[in-house]
Amino acid sequence: MHLSKVQAVLRPRTTWEAMDLGILLARRHAGLLMGTWALVTLPVFALLSLLLWQHPSAVALMMWWLKPAFERLPLHILSRALFADTPTVVESLKAFPKLLKPQLLASLTWRRLSLIRSFNMPVQQLEGLAGSTRQQRILTLGKQYTSAPTWLTVIGLHIEMALWLGMLALLYLLIPAQLQTDWSWHKLLESTQHDWLWAEHLSNTLYVLALMIWEPIYVACGFTLYLNRRTELEAWDIELVFRNLAQRLQRGAVILFVLGCFLLPITEPAWAQPIAAHPTELNTDELGPTDPRLLKQLLNSEQAQQSISQLLEQPPFHNHKIVQSWRFGEPSEVQAKKEPAFKLPAWLKHLLESASFIVQILLWSGFILISAYLLWRYREWLRTFSQKLLPNKQRQQAPSQTLFGLEVSSDSLAKDWLTQAEKLWASDPRGALSLLYRGLLNHLLDVHHLPLTDAHTEGEVLLMAQQLAQPLQLYSMQLTTLWQDLAWGHRLPAQAQFIALCEQWPQLQTLEKVDD
Repeated sequence: MHLSKVQAVLRPRTTWEAMDLGILLARRHAGLLMGTWALVTLPVFALLSLLLWQHPSAVALMMWWLKPAFERLPLHILSRALFADTPTVVESLKAFPKLLKPQLLASLTWRRLSLIRSFNMPVQQLEGLAGSTRQQRILTLGKQYTSAPTWLTVIGLHIEMALWLGMLALLYLLIPAQLQTDWSWHKLLESTQHDWLWAEHLSNTLYVLALMIWEPIYVACGFTLYLNRRTELEAWDIELVFRNLAQRLQRGAVILFVLGCFLLPITEPAWAQPIAAHPTELNTDELGPTDPRLLKQLLNSEQAQQSISQLLEQPPFHNHKIVQSWRFGEPSEVQAKKEPAFKLPAWLKHLLESASFIVQILLWSGFILISAYLLWRYREWLRTFSQKLLPNKQRQQAPSQTLFGLEVSSDSLAKDWLTQAEKLWASDPRGALSLLYRGLLNHLLDVHHLPLTDAHTEGEVLLMAQQLAQPLQLYSMQLTTLWQDLAWGHRLPAQAQFIALCEQWPQLQTLEKVDD
């Protein structure tokens, strides 16, 4: 499979977009798909009709049942056409017998009624998988992806019936009015079944024609769903981008190499010097790793080695330390060599070892089960206990003193900041509401120890305040809404709203003291 030759844009799509791509693909090759389908199915239908002329219902049932076998040919054509290798009619018909061999019995028996048949068929036919490998592959591809193929089958069944009934209605409309005048329900009921065999076979023919129109589209939609799923899992779109980038870089590398050859400065050749005619003799008196060296120096190698050894024997490189402690006596060699007076049989020893292993398994299993039961039994208590411990952990975090560009530390607020906000409303309403909002944030940080940072937004502050008491939640929501309207929407709140917020604040303080 050459992704570079693909005739469609491979990218992750929604399932409905993938099915739309299948419809476009079937429409592009509609002549080939419908022609090969007709050449394969119409002879089979004619043969079955001749053999079972007295049982037209059986013919229709068999044509419906054989659809998975016929669907292999459109899938073969589409899989090659998508990668710029569209087969001809003759090539398609020659390949059809080989396509029928693998797993035909399974496709017509226990897999026949599968609602995701169109999605699973490429795994079997194009990847050539069978058995447990096929099942594992289908599970991987179909994880959280089977609803779209299921709906495709359900909708396809209704489309088949709609096409078939529409053709029957069209045929009825083409009957001359002179013939219809002689018909009546009474005559139709009195006529024998043998007289209406031709009508049932005609109905079967219209059904086969409806399949010729719809089945290639059904197979194409299942195939594009399969391609879309593989694109999501295997990142085909990213692979194509990297391939195109590599091709562009290769073309550019050749140009850069040629330009580099022209731009290189002309210098002397950097070849090795020629070998002299009479090379000097190699020194064969090479020293070994332990031979003395530096004999003509003030300190030769032997003296240096002795000095290093003396230094390593002295502290801090070498320390002798005596440690005394109590321990059980070790058996002497004579006692160790003595064999025990009584020796267990091998079978009894093996039996005891197996029994001890089983007892260990039972004890560990009991411990795990009891632990799991206790965790499940007291899960509510553990959840409550962990929630009680959570604020203590939060107190260890140093809260931010600047939020949304507002100073919210206790030092930046006066003790009577509420009174200042009420006085400031007449001259600077924005500053008054800002002071009231800063007081609320300071209260949430210092009293309730919410882990607020400068990265949080007003909405996130409200979400974190939901764990507080109900009155404080409502107050925070009202004040935050007014502050956002003023800060971002430049809408000044009414004076009555501001006064109500100022009056509610002391009441909240009183309620919190009572709760404490």
